[in-house]
Amino acid sequence: MLSVLGQSGELCDGVTRREAMRVGGLSLFAGMSLPRLMHAAEAGSSVRPGKAKSVILFNLLGGPSQQDMFDMKPDAPVEVRGEFQPISTSLPGYHVSEYMPNIAKVMHKACVIRSVTHGYNAHNPLNVVTGFSGGAFNQLRSEPTDPPDIGAICQYLKLGPRDMPGAVCMPCYPGWGESVNYPGIRRPGPYGGFLGNQYDPLFSVCSPTFDRKPTVPHYDPVIPMGEPTLPTLDELPGITINRLDRRRSMLDQLDAQFETTRTSGAIDRLSHFQKRAFEMLITSKTREAFDLSRESAQTRDAYGRTLSGSSLLIARRLVEAGVPYISVHAEIFGNNGHSYDMHENNFGMLKQCNLPILDRAYPALIEDLDARGLLDSTLVVVMGEMGRSPRVNGKAGRDHWPQCGFSLLTGGGVKQGCIFGESDKQAAYPISHPVSPGDIVATIYQLLGIDPHLTVPDALGRPIHIAHGGEPIWDVLA
Repeated sequence: MLSVLGQSGELCDGVTRREAMRVGGLSLFAGMSLPRLMHAAEAGSSVRPGKAKSVILFNLLGGPSQQDMFDMKPDAPVEVRGEFQPISTSLPGYHVSEYMPNIAKVMHKACVIRSVTHGYNAHNPLNVVTGFSGGAFNQLRSEPTDPPDIGAICQYLKLGPRDMPGAVCMPCYPGWGESVNYPGIRRPGPYGGFLGNQYDPLFSVCSPTFDRKPTVPHYDPVIPMGEPTLPTLDELPGITINRLDRRRSMLDQLDAQFETTRTSGAIDRLSHFQKRAFEMLITSKTREAFDLSRESAQTRDAYGRTLSGSSLLIARRLVEAGVPYISVHAEIFGNNGHSYDMHENNFGMLKQCNLPILDRAYPALIEDLDARGLLDSTLVVVMGEMGRSPRVNGKAGRDHWPQCGFSLLTGGGVKQGCIFGESDKQAAYPISHPVSPGDIVATIYQLLGIDPHLTVPDALGRPIHIAHGGEPIWDVLA
């Protein structure tokens, strides 16, 4: 689904709420009162040139197992260390899982944080993409009171070229693949939240294929193949070309209503939002970025023809087009089990599905960006919303464990060959340099050139810190 605009807001200078009523699915006034527009203009001064021009986030939905991937404990009891053996990497003295041989070859370019900790025990990317990790939120549905994510802040501050979206989410909105079993699910996280849904990302759509049916629901993973695509106008909620034309004319009428205040800088900014919204809908640059036929078969194979691999390849193309923030989310598709929520068959799911996808696509992305001279200006983040329990349970699985996890950062101003933070002998708790999701998000903002201490107004006008109290992790910055 493509969502660039949103609900109406009350405007000043004699323009009533009725006069600025919602214009179908393309309303340009979601929460955009003049005070909020002025705040956005002031917030623009909090942006400065950053080392990272773009961010690619690969969210490993479900909670990846730190002790089976990047924080192995070979000397721990077998019920803790699990089945996998560690292997050496290109970073001397550092080891990863034997099922990540390609990742092992690029670890000298990466930074691993092994002490991510929080108390947000929920399967959604809200904490990963906003930095929020406390309080009560709807775990399965996004709400207009949610905090805005990194992409929404990028768009709020007008980062990126005006004819491209400031944020893209692939391969679909989180939860779309589960809607067959759980109607209405739409996991919170990658949205404009209380800033308004005009700051939602451009959501791609997908139709993955599977080469077999799972023998066991959820825990017999079948790899989703295919690639994300842009939605057609017919796939947008309630939008047709004729209605789009009518809305353009209605917006012209609304412009006339603001004639008496057209000299206002805030109104000029509103006009910018209008123009950018329509340009994003009709531009060919976005569609060209999604056209993988322009890539060689060798490159396609390097990333893998999986849905995640194709999404990360498109992410690279979006970076080339100047998009500042791209998120790719591992998704659950019905009973096919593509997720890191491994309460059963932890090691089989990692070996058969999750690690082969990650071990192919992530190194391919890093090498591709590096070869094109883009790695230094592109931050790649790989993490999930939590870690997994130290002890293997009776079904050969690991359970929820937000107390300790990892984050893998590469490029975009991060130190190469950096290991930050340490966990205890069971990878259960940090014993040095604990890091919150807010700290990671603050680090991302810092690298993008956005003041991580910036505040934005919520629906009641209260100032909310965009990193929710997080601080940049200075020791990992180059």
